[in-house]
Amino acid sequence: MRRPGALRIQAVLATAVVGAAIGVALSTPQASAAAGSATGYATQNGGTTGGAGGQTVRASTGTAIHTALCTRPSSSTPIIIEVTGTINHGNTAKVSGDSCNTAAGVIELKQISNVTLIGVGSGAVFDQLGIHIRDSSNIIIRNVTVRNVKKSGSPTSNGGDAIGMESTVRNVWVDHVDLAASGGESEGFDGLFDMKDNVQYVTLSYSTLRNSGRGGLIGSSESDRSNGFVTFHHNLYENIDSRTPLLRGGIAHIYNNSYVSLHESGINSRAGAKAKVENNYFKDSKDVLGTFYTSERGTWQVAGNILDNVTWSSPGTDNYPAGPNLASTTTVSIPYSYALDGAGCVPEIVRQTAGANTGLKESGGNCSPQTPSPTPTTPSPTTPTPGPTTPTPGPTSPGGVNLSIGAGADGSSKASGTSYGNVRDGNMSTYWSPAGSTGSISIKWGSATSISRVVIREAAGSVGGIGSWRVTNGGTGAVLATGSGAGTITFAATSLTKVTFEITSSTGTPKVAEFETYAG
Repeated sequence: MRRPGALRIQAVLATAVVGAAIGVALSTPQASAAAGSATGYATQNGGTTGGAGGQTVRASTGTAIHTALCTRPSSSTPIIIEVTGTINHGNTAKVSGDSCNTAAGVIELKQISNVTLIGVGSGAVFDQLGIHIRDSSNIIIRNVTVRNVKKSGSPTSNGGDAIGMESTVRNVWVDHVDLAASGGESEGFDGLFDMKDNVQYVTLSYSTLRNSGRGGLIGSSESDRSNGFVTFHHNLYENIDSRTPLLRGGIAHIYNNSYVSLHESGINSRAGAKAKVENNYFKDSKDVLGTFYTSERGTWQVAGNILDNVTWSSPGTDNYPAGPNLASTTTVSIPYSYALDGAGCVPEIVRQTAGANTGLKESGGNCSPQTPSPTPTTPSPTTPTPGPTTPTPGPTSPGGVNLSIGAGADGSSKASGTSYGNVRDGNMSTYWSPAGSTGSISIKWGSATSISRVVIREAAGSVGGIGSWRVTNGGTGAVLATGSGAGTITFAATSLTKVTFEITSSTGTPKVAEFETYAG
């Protein structure tokens, strides 16, 4: 027997599908991978730049997307993949290569880094085909539609998740996407935007999530509390039963979202989670905030939200609604800057900006849409073809010349068979490892050198091994930056003769393939 929520979801599908079809058919200006930049928690931990600075290719099939990933010189070589047309099971096959780990029937972003997927032209639609991110970092997904991904029935993909992330994922920005199902779990669908097993520093912005039993979760069980630092802003949740999102442990920042027709519950903070919920607009919904379906309660900080025809259940066993009189139960410190729209204009500004094929429009915090200014264009796109490619002389980066090439290197005790010099040779197949799970590696110069960015690249097969770290001035000991996970790390320009990357925690023995340094 279907749940009432699933029946409500199906009741509106005829109208929703017509609207979606019209949206895809409209001709819109081509999106630019360089327009706009990451926001929210995706700006932390070194930032999220995706494939910036890399080659731009164009793909109209899932197989072509996999081919583009698999023909890179390495699994961390930056790449921008422009996607057009409809991607489905019929055109998505597994492709093999040293720089990828793909599978048929799903877009597999596994054990890779520094990738941007962006829809261009009249639209990019992933039809009944999910996007799976695993053991990866620095990923951007923009301006695409992912619809009707199922975990049961036929065809199935990605465990029924439109976009799913799991197993040590860092720094993901998903922006201006449309995520939709055609019912709830009894119709074969699962979550629209799920994170589990150590996923951190993620932002979902200017997107729509519609017609599903489950909006998304952060943590797969009450014991899966290693996820967090997630921002949701300027999104539309419409005709959803629950999980907008479900947050187990960790911290989420939820602001300027429009919620319409949440049938059973909304933001479910539980298992010690902390959510900062501000300037959102909730309409025609039930139990939009609280701890639901568990006795392990979470907390929230609230401000500026508007409740428009919101109803509340009575508190009881495993049911702790935050309303009808919203009050904060914790405080949450946000480490980045952001501009808040007034809650009263949120439905309209979200209507004008959220979703694919909207020109990547944003709000500047004044309730008015604006188009982000593009930065210099990337090289003309090419179509990837299977087969070997000629490696570039060394890894590329948005920062310019890698100052580590030709510099000196030293560090703490190294694992047998590894070398300090391997981190500045431009070769991703060689690496340095500490003698244990922690240690330090340094780049040094004969004279003072000004740098403001370093890029740490992990060797193939070890992505996600680096845990917490700090970057220091090797001459003075001053701490320049701290964080967790490999990737791009930025700090104020500093003149020094030695810079040190110190790993203070890891999973197993970390492998640093490249320690790149840049002036800007």
